[in-house]
Amino acid sequence: MDEQSLRKMVEQMVEQMVGGGSTNAKSTPSTSSVGQGTATAISSECLPDITKIDLKSWFLVDHAKNKEEYLHMKSKTPARLGVGRAGARYKTMTMLRVRADHAAAQDAVFSDVSEEFIKKNNFVFVKTLCKDKDEYLTRPDLGRRFGKEELEVIKKTCGQSPKVLIIVGDGLSSSAIEANVEDMIPAIKQGLSMFQINVPPILFIKYARVGAMDDIGQATDADVICMLVGERPGLVTAESMSAYICYKPKHGVPESKRTVISNIHRGGTTPVEAGAHAAELIKKMLDKKASGIELKG
Repeated sequence: MDEQSLRKMVEQMVEQMVGGGSTNAKSTPSTSSVGQGTATAISSECLPDITKIDLKSWFLVDHAKNKEEYLHMKSKTPARLGVGRAGARYKTMTMLRVRADHAAAQDAVFSDVSEEFIKKNNFVFVKTLCKDKDEYLTRPDLGRRFGKEELEVIKKTCGQSPKVLIIVGDGLSSSAIEANVEDMIPAIKQGLSMFQINVPPILFIKYARVGAMDDIGQATDADVICMLVGERPGLVTAESMSAYICYKPKHGVPESKRTVISNIHRGGTTPVEAGAHAAELIKKMLDKKASGIELKG
């Protein structure tokens, strides 16, 4: 089978998976004789994005004895249940989806948050000591510190001893930042405004690790810092974000003093819900002068 025939077969399988078996009239014309050198017209259209299919409703088991109960079980989890098999192997459609989700996860790690997105949200750009993405992935320690020039920008932007800072770090998923912060930040600000708490301009940190908030806390003496950062992507979603909130973060602060809201994405805790919860936590930290496990005491 030549490359053109293989492409046509993949197109047809994806179209059937997305459209419930219907054939698109604009799909690639068929070949009259495969493998005999006959020219085949190749469609210029993009294939449907199979990562948009909801895993909770995607059912590929042939001749299921109780499909309704199977679907009920699938509705409770994004795990890949009911993917069927072809002999002892996964179905081709299942493998295509796994590879597509893996590619999306890789893209989330290795791509950057766009400059347009940063400008649109009026973020103040700063960068950690990492020179590039490779160094960021191999030297986590450099993702927790800033150079002298960057620290001056941070001090100028945040001021000295602010009550609350909201900062955004790309972390391990640029997709998570672009998918969630535009909904979450207004929710945090709205919640804080009910307590008459305002925040300075928001920093965007490139090549950020969670510990970058400690360097910012050391430089500004902020009471509370809320850091929104992209989580490591997986095969379920590449758009999951976390909010790390800490009272008086400084160099050497133990991880147990950070309060975390995780799994923020459209299929988990929604950004608006997470933002409202973060505002309540920030107010509680200011009142009790504590965070992390100390906040539960």
